Amino acid sequence: MSLTVRQLALSTLDRQLLLERRCLDVAEAVRRVCAVQAQTPASPYLALWNRLRDFAPEDLDAAFADRRIVKATLMRITLHAVHAEDYAPYHAAMLSTLRASRLYDRRFTSTELTHTDADALLPKLVGFLVRPRTGAEVEEEVTRRFGGHAHRVWWALRTYAPIHHVPTGGPWSFTQPNAYLASPMAPGSAPQDAAAGAQRLLLAYLRAFGPASAQDFARFTLLGRPVITQALHELGDQVVRVTGPGRAALFDLAGATVPAEDTPAPPRLLPMWDSTLLAHAVPGRVVPQEYRPLVVRRNGDMLPCLLVDGQVAGVWRAADGGLELTAFRKLDKAAWQGLTEEAEKLSALLADRDPAVYRRYGHWWDKGFPGAESVIVKG
Repeated sequence: MSLTVRQLALSTLDRQLLLERRCLDVAEAVRRVCAVQAQTPASPYLALWNRLRDFAPEDLDAAFADRRIVKATLMRITLHAVHAEDYAPYHAAMLSTLRASRLYDRRFTSTELTHTDADALLPKLVGFLVRPRTGAEVEEEVTRRFGGHAHRVWWALRTYAPIHHVPTGGPWSFTQPNAYLASPMAPGSAPQDAAAGAQRLLLAYLRAFGPASAQDFARFTLLGRPVITQALHELGDQVVRVTGPGRAALFDLAGATVPAEDTPAPPRLLPMWDSTLLAHAVPGRVVPQEYRPLVVRRNGDMLPCLLVDGQVAGVWRAADGGLELTAFRKLDKAAWQGLTEEAEKLSALLADRDPAVYRRYGHWWDKGFPGAESVIVKG
């Protein structure tokens, strides 16, 4: 039986815990969804609020503080929150991509330093970061070796070195200036570790976003085709091919199930850059093609989205002591009621933490959304 477009979308929502909020520990929830986008400090909190029943932000505060969940640069060369036990294999899988993204970049090559120069600093950097340090402190340390190039060397190293961001306070645990701490792992990974890491990451990805294609996994990670092909081969019968609506071959975990096409999808208010919107090849499974230019801005910012019946139907932002919900199309009364109830609950959470969440991105609303309908929901 061939899966339908809607079934693929429902499968993603189900595995992302977005069809029904679950009673899970925050660390286990992060592991279940593979990784949580953490480009902005608020996003992991809002992501888990959408996914967990009776979510308490204090639980995530504690998980970050205890390092049961760690924040680091990983997939797509962006910050993610992952289960602490997943960090080392994910980093091993991503290391070659992370390293190349910086050491071949003009900002590093213009220093005329070699890759060996940068790599040689890794053991000393890890030793220096046995306790939390700010970026300024690291640059001061790097300056002793590289002088005026310290800023660009540290820019490269902080992307691919085995280091975590550590909590610095504020409503969402992380504030400026960033603080860094070495991961409890050796700097550098052997080739076999990278291969094993890619396999583990692919299994976690399919568990969280499958069924999916090799192109989808490449989109989520930025790993190259040879790495993905090898991982699929090495996993053998742990991964099976399934039939979908398009031409691309789809893969899934052996024994995994997909929701029926008539499964209802409840309303959700997703945070910025939610992984659900970024885990598959463009345009993705839950973003209608015609709405993509409204949701994804020219510089890559992905706005907080409204989900209606499993599809992006608009955006939201903090406004006037509540939330402003903007729908790109006409919604019926039931849809507005569901969104309003979600907005009231989210407003209550934000009131205790950061009522003006994502304030710096408000300029994207300045020109408005042609033909859209907006309402203000108070907490």
